[in-house]
Amino acid sequence: MGRPEPRPAALVLTDRERQTLQRWQRATSTPQALALRSRIVLACAETDDDGLPRTAGAVARQVGVTPETVRKWRARFVRDRLDGLGDAPRPGRARTVSDEQVTAIVRATLQTRPTNATHWSTRAMAAKTGLSQSTISRIWRAFGLQPHRSRSFTPSTGPVFADRVHDVIGLYLDPPERVLAVCVAEKAQIQALDRAQPVLPMMPGVPERRSHDHVRPGTTALFAALDAATGTVIGSPHRRHRTIEFKKFLAKLDREVPADLQVHLICDDYGTYTTEAIKKWLPAHPRLHLHVTPTGSSWPNLVERWFAEPTAGRLHHSAQALERDIRAWIADGNDNPRPYAWAKTSDEILQALASYCRRIKDSGHC
Repeated sequence: MGRPEPRPAALVLTDRERQTLQRWQRATSTPQALALRSRIVLACAETDDDGLPRTAGAVARQVGVTPETVRKWRARFVRDRLDGLGDAPRPGRARTVSDEQVTAIVRATLQTRPTNATHWSTRAMAAKTGLSQSTISRIWRAFGLQPHRSRSFTPSTGPVFADRVHDVIGLYLDPPERVLAVCVAEKAQIQALDRAQPVLPMMPGVPERRSHDHVRPGTTALFAALDAATGTVIGSPHRRHRTIEFKKFLAKLDREVPADLQVHLICDDYGTYTTEAIKKWLPAHPRLHLHVTPTGSSWPNLVERWFAEPTAGRLHHSAQALERDIRAWIADGNDNPRPYAWAKTSDEILQALASYCRRIKDSGHC
């Protein structure tokens, strides 16, 4: 038998120390290293069945560490108490950028602009603050700041903006009974693109070779109505996108939708949809109801997302081939529909817009 492990001196905790260690051990926000050290000290403060202090080996088996780790943190706690469980300062060069300097850089990046540019660069901010460009870059990365990036946003100037948002979003989220709500739009000037020269095929050791330029043999326009609930589309390509083509598309929509359904069309504010010819044609087809999105706000119209899909990454040698491809895409999509889910209510959209406008006003950028 080996020699028995020597018993350490009893480790006595005050009530405050025990409560603090238990809080560190339980809290999910506590760093894992500190939580482990707290468990070690709490286990060292316990006694065995004979009422004697527990050995480092017994504590190590309970906590899942080595006896040397138990002795290290027990000794640190005995010497420095709770302060001894923290990490000691690391060796290396002392920090040269203070918290006040970091705060000043972040504030200047968010609230000011250079006099001769639209946004700050790392070099311009370094020249202004006297710090290095790499220091500015590290601070910006730490706070997720990217002054060179921007997103455009234009609030609608329509006088009935809120009413139209409620009207359109309500059709998506809670349509009336026996109603088909479809979003309608046109995509004009869809170009048929083809390679200027034939593609040279790939061979062993030789990659496929393509000409860098394209030819444009023609264009087409596409009117489409997306049923967001089912993901099906009724589309009609035309060479032009005038009122007469839109009227033909509406007639096709009227023919293909079951006669027992009322049809509510969600359209953007494109002029073709509100011409006198369309206004005279709609009363003769009373089951078609037009809902116009707010001025300059085509984003509530989900068909705009769908328009990016039929022609992405495809080449066509003629406008006729492009139109055949579009019709085939629509047919395949209707055979395998993918519903488009609208997630935000109209109140959430309007609240987000109001919050955005307040932030812009408070920042002094308007």
